[in-house]
Amino acid sequence: MFMEVILAKSAGFCFGVKRAVDTVYRQTKHGGKIYTFGPIIHNEEVVKDLEAKGVRVVETAEALKNCGDGTVIIRSHGVGKNIYDLLRAEQIPYVDATCPFVRKIHRIVEKYSSQDCHVVIIGNENHPEVEGIKGWSSSSGTSVVSSAEEAEKFTLEEEKTVCIVSQTTFNNKKFQELVEIFEKKGYDIIVLNTICNATQERQNEAKKIASEVEAMIVVGGKNSSNTQKLFEICKKECENTCYIQTLGDLDLSKLQSINSVGITAGASTPNKIIEEVQKNVRNEF
Repeated sequence: MFMEVILAKSAGFCFGVKRAVDTVYRQTKHGGKIYTFGPIIHNEEVVKDLEAKGVRVVETAEALKNCGDGTVIIRSHGVGKNIYDLLRAEQIPYVDATCPFVRKIHRIVEKYSSQDCHVVIIGNENHPEVEGIKGWSSSSGTSVVSSAEEAEKFTLEEEKTVCIVSQTTFNNKKFQELVEIFEKKGYDIIVLNTICNATQERQNEAKKIASEVEAMIVVGGKNSSNTQKLFEICKKECENTCYIQTLGDLDLSKLQSINSVGITAGASTPNKIIEEVQKNVRNEF
């Protein structure tokens, strides 16, 4: 039996992630101690490889103060203004690998919050990208909303313009649905859809492929927000959808007796892993 295997063209590293990862690998060639503020990307395989090259992950602002003997790399997710202030105050060398699309959101939030707007960030409050975006608001008037229930409960005690932005990897359809809830509340709102174009393209392609195949494989780190959203999108279109980090997680028994399988991957998934999965599926069937 011949199985059709469709690999999403958009699968794998996005521009911002590739830029950040390449930045760290280049830095390792210069020698000296290297630290990243948080894992450079949400992919355990890449983080392990960098650790083997001597790159250390620092998780807290307090720990950053001890990194003056090396170079700190700010990951693609970005950080709040307080981290830049700390690095400069402590005179710690750093390289900024923040994704330009994320940096754009920082500037938007800084601008509108300084104009006394209430900033609403649509995204996952515990995600490092969202934590960094919050860190650019110059006022306490900042909220994070991730669900319709939270959007419905949202109220303002004083009359303010509401500026709505989004985590770059948020589900575009869900973003529009949440914006509609805010619009019905009658607030004066400014909506800036800051979902990355590459994210939208990846999600749209994954949805289309999943709707056309009998099984779908989503590859990415377990802590990757954009990969989790890809899985949710694919699962709605194709019940037989599996989420794996590496080839070792793939249960080939789920692909028995099917004629077509689709493969997509999150923005922090190296091409090497994607190719291994694709090659193995083709060889097995």
